[in-house]
Amino acid sequence: MTQVVVPAGVRHPRPRSGRARRFAPWLYLLPAAAVLLPIFGYPIYMLGLLSVFDYRQAQVSGGEPTSFIGLANYRTLLEDDKFWSILAQTVFFAAALVIATLAVGATLAVVLTRAGRWPRLLLSFAAMAAWAAPAMTGSTVWMFLFDADLGLVNQVLGIDGFNWFYDKWVTFGVVGATVVWHSFPFVMVVLYAGIQAIPPSVREAASLDGASEWQSFWQIIVPMLRPLITIVVIQSVIWDFKIFTQIYVMTNGGGIAGQNSVLNVYAYQTAFGSSEYGLGSAIGVVMTLILLVITLFYIRALYRTGERL
Repeated sequence: MTQVVVPAGVRHPRPRSGRARRFAPWLYLLPAAAVLLPIFGYPIYMLGLLSVFDYRQAQVSGGEPTSFIGLANYRTLLEDDKFWSILAQTVFFAAALVIATLAVGATLAVVLTRAGRWPRLLLSFAAMAAWAAPAMTGSTVWMFLFDADLGLVNQVLGIDGFNWFYDKWVTFGVVGATVVWHSFPFVMVVLYAGIQAIPPSVREAASLDGASEWQSFWQIIVPMLRPLITIVVIQSVIWDFKIFTQIYVMTNGGGIAGQNSVLNVYAYQTAFGSSEYGLGSAIGVVMTLILLVITLFYIRALYRTGERL
């Protein structure tokens, strides 16, 4: 048996203790935290600070002193029927967007697995172009497509002068289609990568057992993709709940009499339209807390996915 001779002066590396292994990931996160915490921490601190003051245009210009009012802004929100109506509308709209984005992204992910090389490259390029397009640019292009007089959609459908941005639900449909167009590439790429990672032997075994393509997809592929589906759903909820650009640009600030407002637009209109910066900040704090809860579910899903992998 061969003996390994260790030169003099060379020490064996000692195994790390349990405590060192536990704190090692946090040490790696310190550089990123040192940059991100001031960038995000200070605005959040100022948002919370303004929400407990009566801060209006008079205080901004220095004409009147700023008065501390505690939780009065939050009490105003809780007693405001318009706030609850817009909150419910935001939740409904975000839920519809998440379902539509997941459906389109998952369908195209399956199409990618069955398409030839060039159709797959063409579809991937088109999806990445939609993903890379700025929200402002995409919203402007979709507004032109649905223009009542010069829009391509009205010309193709043979409709003369139909205004797609007059009715509340039709407007939500057009804006929702724009958001899905921006969002589906993320879902498509993630699920396509997940499907490609499934061993072909699993599908072959299901086929030998007599399972149809539909049964194989729902009973084998979908359960194996459940961790990825959880991640893309929670990520989509975060994105769609705080939607602002598409709604504000395509409805000119919330539609007729604010009928298409969502929480982000409502907070902006309250703070900068009505100069009620304290009340607008309170709406922002409520949104931040809701998104924080969703983010905690997202982190938990990521952690559980890492355990399964």
